Amino acid sequence: MKSKCDRCGCEATVHETLIKNGELIEKHLCADCAQDEGIPSQAHPSINELITNYTIAQSGGVMSAKPGLECENCGMKYGQFRKHGLLGCPECYASFESQIGPLIERAHEGATHHVGKRPRRAGGAVDRERRITALRKQLQDAIDAEQYEKAAVLRDQLLDVEDPSDPQHG
Repeated sequence: MKSKCDRCGCEATVHETLIKNGELIEKHLCADCAQDEGIPSQAHPSINELITNYTIAQSGGVMSAKPGLECENCGMKYGQFRKHGLLGCPECYASFESQIGPLIERAHEGATHHVGKRPRRAGGAVDRERRITALRKQLQDAIDAEQYEKAAVLRDQLLDVEDPSDPQHG
């Protein structure tokens, strides 16, 4: 349950607990009311900021870059990425490639493209496309090597994968 500001009723984001003359005093204030009372609102760093700072420290400062570097597509400045740890658009990867490339490689143990999980609903289609691509390559290799019996088997497998509902190829 979210608490409300003791002064204005807005959502309280600053919580202060004091013991004064042996009495426990709790204050729940919004950021504005806390500032009015002179209570410093100690903002905790976001998880993105923590990860970014950790990554910078672990990479030996690889993330240093020209301050004016920015994405041509969305206009995000590299300094914003360093501060928040979030990119503005897919084009940011290309714009900041020389700065973030080593970080991505390090985070993915040398990999530079995504090889992790994907949504279940997309999984079948992606696997099917990969299978079709692999079968087409194997088929072409068999034809080039004049292995026609193997090519016929691969052709049938390819037809089954491409159109599994076709009763002629099942």
